[in-house]
Amino acid sequence: METKDAIRQGVVDHLSARKDFNMSLMQVDVLSVEFRGNEADATVAFKPKGGGEGMQMPYQLERKGNRWVVKARAATGGANPHGTMGMPAPPPGSELPAGHPPIPNKAAPEKKK
Repeated sequence: METKDAIRQGVVDHLSARKDFNMSLMQVDVLSVEFRGNEADATVAFKPKGGGEGMQMPYQLERKGNRWVVKARAATGGANPHGTMGMPAPPPGSELPAGHPPIPNKAAPEKKK
């Protein structure tokens, strides 16, 4: 129960519940974890599977039964610690999965009809 894999699964479960975050496109690694009985503090790294910039996030988790669950973060007033971030755009030249809708190029101005 006190393993990085158990903490990783708790974070993945937490983020998989979000409709605006596609976990299948992300590599998730627990960089560090400190267990304190039924609570744990973890630093988790996220990186797009296709390559590109990643980020690190701190998490507070609590043990509920035989799993770890992400707690609401007091520093954000209970708000989502990830804000409203979406998934990063794929690297230039990479292909999107079959059936994926096109990603608009924000750098190019839209043409008016």
